[in-house]
Amino acid sequence: MDFVMKQALGGATKDMGKMLGGEEEKKDPDAAKKEEERQEALRQQEEERKAKHTRMEADREKVRQTIRDKYGLKKKEEKEAEEKAAMEQACEGSLTRPKKAIPRGCGDDDEEDEESILDTVLKFLPGPLQDMFKK
Repeated sequence: MDFVMKQALGGATKDMGKMLGGEEEKKDPDAAKKEEERQEALRQQEEERKAKHTRMEADREKVRQTIRDKYGLKKKEEKEAEEKAAMEQACEGSLTRPKKAIPRGCGDDDEEDEESILDTVLKFLPGPLQDMFKK
Protein backbone atom coordinates (compact mmCIF):
# COMPACT_ATOMS: atom_id res chain seq x y z
CA MET A 1 0.00 0.00 0.00
CA ASP A 2 2.89 2.39 0.73
CA PHE A 3 4.20 1.84 -2.79
CA VAL A 4 0.85 2.76 -4.33
CA MET A 5 0.57 5.86 -2.14
CA LYS A 6 4.12 6.90 -2.98
CA GLN A 7 3.44 6.50 -6.71
CA ALA A 8 0.22 8.46 -6.48
CA LEU A 9 1.88 11.33 -4.62
CA GLY A 10 4.99 11.37 -6.80
CA GLY A 11 7.35 10.57 -3.93
CA ALA A 12 6.04 13.20 -1.51
CA THR A 13 5.52 10.85 1.45
CA LYS A 14 7.12 13.23 3.96
CA ASP A 15 4.36 15.77 3.39
CA MET A 16 1.78 12.99 3.58
CA GLY A 17 2.30 12.60 7.31
CA LYS A 18 1.72 16.30 7.87
CA MET A 19 -1.43 16.27 5.78
CA LEU A 20 -2.88 13.38 7.73
CA GLY A 21 -2.18 15.15 11.03
CA GLY A 22 0.93 13.20 11.88
CA GLU A 23 4.04 14.46 13.61
CA GLU A 24 5.64 17.61 12.33
CA GLU A 25 9.37 17.78 11.83
CA LYS A 26 11.20 18.65 14.97
CA LYS A 27 13.13 21.91 14.85
CA ASP A 28 16.78 21.82 15.67
CA PRO A 29 17.54 24.02 18.70
CA ASP A 30 20.96 24.87 17.25
CA ALA A 31 19.59 25.73 13.78
CA ALA A 32 20.17 29.47 14.19
CA LYS A 33 23.74 28.88 15.32
CA LYS A 34 24.41 26.52 12.42
CA GLU A 35 22.92 28.99 9.93
CA GLU A 36 25.13 31.75 11.33
CA GLU A 37 28.22 29.55 10.98
CA ARG A 38 27.23 28.66 7.43
CA GLN A 39 26.80 32.34 6.50
CA GLU A 40 30.19 33.18 8.02
CA ALA A 41 31.83 30.34 6.08
CA LEU A 42 30.26 31.64 2.85
CA ARG A 43 31.53 35.18 3.54
CA GLN A 44 35.01 33.86 4.26
CA GLN A 45 35.03 31.81 1.04
CA GLU A 46 33.95 34.86 -0.95
CA GLU A 47 36.72 36.98 0.57
CA GLU A 48 39.29 34.29 -0.24
CA ARG A 49 38.01 34.08 -3.81
CA LYS A 50 38.25 37.85 -4.27
CA ALA A 51 41.78 37.91 -2.83
CA LYS A 52 42.80 35.09 -5.16
CA HIS A 53 41.45 36.92 -8.20
CA THR A 54 43.20 40.13 -7.13
CA ARG A 55 46.52 38.27 -6.88
CA MET A 56 45.97 36.62 -10.26
CA GLU A 57 45.18 39.97 -11.91
CA ALA A 58 48.31 41.51 -10.37
CA ASP A 59 50.39 38.65 -11.80
CA ARG A 60 48.79 39.12 -15.22
CA GLU A 61 49.56 42.84 -15.12
CA LYS A 62 53.22 42.07 -14.35
CA VAL A 63 53.38 39.80 -17.39
CA ARG A 64 51.67 42.45 -19.55
CA GLN A 65 54.15 45.08 -18.36
CA THR A 66 57.15 42.89 -19.19
CA ILE A 67 55.74 42.40 -22.70
CA ARG A 68 55.15 46.16 -23.06
CA ASP A 69 58.74 46.85 -21.92
CA LYS A 70 60.18 44.18 -24.21
CA TYR A 71 58.42 45.41 -27.36
CA GLY A 72 58.18 49.11 -26.53
CA LEU A 73 54.39 49.14 -26.37
CA LYS A 74 52.34 51.61 -24.38
CA LYS A 75 49.23 51.10 -22.31
CA LYS A 76 45.97 52.05 -23.97
CA GLU A 77 45.38 54.79 -21.38
CA GLU A 78 48.86 56.26 -21.96
CA LYS A 79 48.38 56.25 -25.72
CA GLU A 80 45.00 58.00 -25.44
CA ALA A 81 46.42 60.58 -23.03
CA GLU A 82 49.28 61.38 -25.43
CA GLU A 83 46.91 61.76 -28.38
CA LYS A 84 44.64 64.03 -26.35
CA ALA A 85 47.59 66.15 -25.25
CA ALA A 86 48.78 66.45 -28.86
CA MET A 87 45.31 67.55 -29.97
CA GLU A 88 45.11 70.16 -27.22
CA GLN A 89 48.60 71.42 -27.97
CA ALA A 90 47.76 71.86 -31.66
CA CYS A 91 44.56 73.76 -30.80
CA GLU A 92 46.00 76.24 -28.32
CA GLY A 93 46.66 79.20 -30.68
CA SER A 94 44.24 78.21 -33.41
CA LEU A 95 40.83 79.70 -33.99
CA THR A 96 39.69 76.77 -36.07
CA ARG A 97 39.42 73.14 -35.19
CA PRO A 98 42.44 70.90 -35.83
CA LYS A 99 42.68 69.12 -39.17
CA LYS A 100 42.48 65.72 -37.52
CA ALA A 101 38.96 66.53 -36.34
CA ILE A 102 37.70 67.06 -39.90
CA PRO A 103 36.35 63.81 -41.28
CA ARG A 104 37.98 62.54 -44.43
CA GLY A 105 36.14 63.55 -47.59
CA CYS A 106 34.57 66.63 -46.01
CA GLY A 107 35.69 70.19 -46.46
CA ASP A 108 38.52 71.44 -48.69
CA ASP A 109 40.99 68.86 -49.90
CA ASP A 110 44.11 70.11 -51.66
CA GLU A 111 44.83 66.66 -53.03
CA GLU A 112 41.81 66.57 -55.32
CA ASP A 113 41.59 68.80 -58.38
CA GLU A 114 37.91 69.03 -59.05
CA GLU A 115 36.90 69.40 -62.66
CA SER A 116 33.67 70.88 -63.81
CA ILE A 117 31.23 68.81 -65.83
CA LEU A 118 32.03 70.91 -68.90
CA ASP A 119 35.72 70.01 -68.71
CA THR A 120 34.83 66.33 -68.44
CA VAL A 121 32.55 66.52 -71.50
CA LEU A 122 35.18 68.44 -73.50
CA LYS A 123 37.64 65.58 -73.11
CA PHE A 124 35.38 63.30 -75.10
CA LEU A 125 34.73 65.74 -77.97
CA PRO A 126 36.86 65.79 -81.15
CA GLY A 127 39.66 68.39 -81.43
CA PRO A 128 37.90 71.12 -83.48
CA LEU A 129 34.85 71.10 -81.20
CA GLN A 130 37.09 71.36 -78.13
CA ASP A 131 38.71 74.46 -79.59
CA MET A 132 35.31 76.05 -80.18
CA PHE A 133 34.19 75.55 -76.56
CA LYS A 134 37.49 76.72 -75.06
CA LYS A 135 37.20 80.10 -76.77
